[in-house]
Amino acid sequence: MKKPYIWDNYSDQPYPLKDKNYKKKMRKSQIGSLLKTLFISIFVLPVSLILTPFVKRKKIDSKTFFCIGVDFERNPKETLEMIEELGVERILLRLKLWELEKVSLLKDFILKNRDKKVTLKILQDREHVEDLTLLQRDLERIFTTFNQYVDIFEIGSTINRAKWGFFSVDEYNLFYKTAYDLKTSKFPNIKLIGSGVIDFEYHFTAHTLFNLCKYRFDGVSSLLYVDRRGAPENMQMGFTLQDKISLLSTMVWLSPKSEHKLHITETNWPLSGTAPYAPTSEYECVSENLYANYMLRYYLLAFASQQVDSVSWHQLIAPGYGLVDNREGIKKRSAFKTYKFMVQNLKNAQFLRLDIKRDYYILQCLVDNKLLQIHWSLKPTTLKNKEFFAVYTHEGEPLRDEILSIGSSPLYIYIKDAL
Repeated sequence: MKKPYIWDNYSDQPYPLKDKNYKKKMRKSQIGSLLKTLFISIFVLPVSLILTPFVKRKKIDSKTFFCIGVDFERNPKETLEMIEELGVERILLRLKLWELEKVSLLKDFILKNRDKKVTLKILQDREHVEDLTLLQRDLERIFTTFNQYVDIFEIGSTINRAKWGFFSVDEYNLFYKTAYDLKTSKFPNIKLIGSGVIDFEYHFTAHTLFNLCKYRFDGVSSLLYVDRRGAPENMQMGFTLQDKISLLSTMVWLSPKSEHKLHITETNWPLSGTAPYAPTSEYECVSENLYANYMLRYYLLAFASQQVDSVSWHQLIAPGYGLVDNREGIKKRSAFKTYKFMVQNLKNAQFLRLDIKRDYYILQCLVDNKLLQIHWSLKPTTLKNKEFFAVYTHEGEPLRDEILSIGSSPLYIYIKDAL
């Protein structure tokens, strides 16, 4: 990564661009593409919104729905052990195009996870955005090395933030098309997803899904953060998390450029008191307890939508936003136990329904022919514990209280002899 781009090793992302003249110049050079993004979204977004109720739910494979983002260089021995402990069937790894000397190290790590499905996110820099010949050469090396071991290649990330190297969707379209042309000519069996738009900025996604550039996606990736809104149930411009998922799924369904598959390849909440490791300001940060609750509820809502093929939590080890803090040894946060218990109970689950009434949520599914209800409420209330209930906290501790407190921490309630 060359200046003026600088990588922040604390928060695992580029620093904001400080050269305002450079940013202004580059955006001005892409004014045509920015106008196209505007006009495409003016048509696509309203049509998609109108058609959202008509998009049928899919049957989501719960085994590969739960995905965890992993840094293959960070505490590799402990990371491998914790991947097994969590019980996930899918992991997401990141490879930086400016660090291809680490390809062999990454391959060794992937080979140690041969029983997992791997999503490999290929991170861009400005040099590869501008030099498509260089990009083609390096992507061919990556595809040659990993095509037997990687289930999905995500091409590019965070395309609507200038600090990540793109100044327009047109630039991304040419970037992705380089990967797609390689697929069609030399690697027909690999799966490519894009476009990796971050946050609820679907006008950028619309431009990647409706254009005249000759390429196709094997699915669409989204970095669907909702952390700036607080709880995952909170609204943004009248849209809940499930509304955002439904709208995005409709856009993918309507597009002639993509399979109807949707992968949320990055989401999390930043943790309070962890600066400079937190990727946002302290204002957006939450406590470890809230972090675990929000994470679980995000997964439950996404799973209940039956529109998302996988959700990748970002990530396993990261002091400012991970399940594990590695600043002074390995410290597993409450969210680690929460994630583990979630996977343990839901990776073989068949979704039945989600009931919402007066901010009280009940997700119902079948697990090994047993009825499982997961209860939480945005307004604290109580529920009488029945003799045919088997109740567990979000961390997996059994509860035998006569009166159950239902609040922001979801409770798992198995209904004995319900079937």
